[in-house]
Amino acid sequence: MKSIAKKEWKGPKSGFYGWYFKCRSEEDTIVFIASVTTDKENSSANLQIANKDGVWNVKFPGDCFLRKGGNIYLSDNHFGKNGIVFDVTTADLRAKGKLYFKDFTPLDYDIMGPFAMVPFMECRHSIMSMRHKVNGSVTINDKKYEFNDAFGYWEGDRGISFPSEYLWTQTDFDEGSLMLSVAEIPVGKKCFTGIIGVIHYRGKEYRLATYKGAKIKFFPDRRVRIMQDDMVFEAKLYSREGYDFVAPQDAAMSRIIQENVTCRAAYRFRADGKDIFAFKTNTASFEYEYR
Repeated sequence: MKSIAKKEWKGPKSGFYGWYFKCRSEEDTIVFIASVTTDKENSSANLQIANKDGVWNVKFPGDCFLRKGGNIYLSDNHFGKNGIVFDVTTADLRAKGKLYFKDFTPLDYDIMGPFAMVPFMECRHSIMSMRHKVNGSVTINDKKYEFNDAFGYWEGDRGISFPSEYLWTQTDFDEGSLMLSVAEIPVGKKCFTGIIGVIHYRGKEYRLATYKGAKIKFFPDRRVRIMQDDMVFEAKLYSREGYDFVAPQDAAMSRIIQENVTCRAAYRFRADGKDIFAFKTNTASFEYEYR
């Protein structure tokens, strides 16, 4: 996999930048979010760690953040193409671990498509790997979690703020992985609903996106349907309660969002005139910020 960065980078001049890692074994799911925010006067960095037992936010001075050679560093903790190595302690958290990544599944091209060239976007998304192998162990407050040929997912965001309203979901499944993001995108005084989604199944990439003609229909039971050409994709969130995460708003980590790190959800996908898959899972990740 190509390096994410070819030289050292301290963070945005103004805005936020962060990577999201999900590591899932048969027994456990752990999420790591390493990020930095910078406004005109201040810079700060965060590491958020979450599993089914809770979420912890570890704060760092902004000058502890460094991106170099496909890795993010927060002091002596690093996250990226080689894996995750960290050791952090706060008043309510003692956590350390080493996780190693291999066999990445990158996208065919940038998930933003032509929108990658549009200036002044509020938030830009990236996907580094839809699915990869994870090996190693993590200890959180004296509880140990083992990952042996487990599954990983790696994405990132950068910009000024998370969208005011959006949904995001991700899960891996037998022979595949999927991600869907739907957000209200401001353009001047107006906005439009932007869709980006990828289904990687049996070595084939299916892409759903506004720039490819995708349309969405919302249902009152937290179910959405995406339609594009002959493809139809549905996702439904069953679990309504999630954990509080901090998120960027106006170049500061000042917003609280809710994410279900590992929850019950259902997915259905039809393409090429036939049903590709339909399943329910208890290990989905879901954020639903539509009101």
